[in-house]
Amino acid sequence: MITWQVVEDGPLVRLDERVSRALVHPDRASELLSDLGNVQVAVPVLALVLAYVSWRARRTGTDRWWQPPAGAALLMALVPALIVPIKELTDRPGTPVVPPATGYYPSGHTATAAVAYGAAALLLLPWLHTTWLRRTTVILYGVLVLGVSYGLIRRGYHWPLDVVASWCLSTVLLTGYALTVSRSSRRTSAGTPSSRTGPS
Repeated sequence: MITWQVVEDGPLVRLDERVSRALVHPDRASELLSDLGNVQVAVPVLALVLAYVSWRARRTGTDRWWQPPAGAALLMALVPALIVPIKELTDRPGTPVVPPATGYYPSGHTATAAVAYGAAALLLLPWLHTTWLRRTTVILYGVLVLGVSYGLIRRGYHWPLDVVASWCLSTVLLTGYALTVSRSSRRTSAGTPSSRTGPS
């Protein structure tokens, strides 16, 4: 629906522009927050988590230990593969505070942050053995994504709808990943024991 409104320049777009004008106030804090959605920041965080989880899972003899990390890497690769064609299709111009250009919808920075930090959190959760750590990880994820989103809108790098559309896309991607990993782990636990542990 959001994409249709952007392409057709519908009433939701005009509301979006009014909201943006009320929120835009470029400052150093919003710049720093938006930078957390840069590929150079978010992807290395995911890469570190991928390496850690792979090491832990392989060390404990987990069957198909490589599947969740490989799936998370593939998920991250899907972000530009999906975002770039949508940007070209919609060809939306930026806000008045950025140089004249098009291709701002949806927000690549928001999707990068949501998927990279979200996949990292989903990979870590099974290895966190206290409720407090799991809850803190989920809260930290939410704070990071909201911080990036706020920074992008406040700085004027994106319209609010650009950010909301990336939330929607990222939710679909992360939900699909979580369901796939969950089904894979259930199949593994129901199958034969790991060759490292042997029969009990």
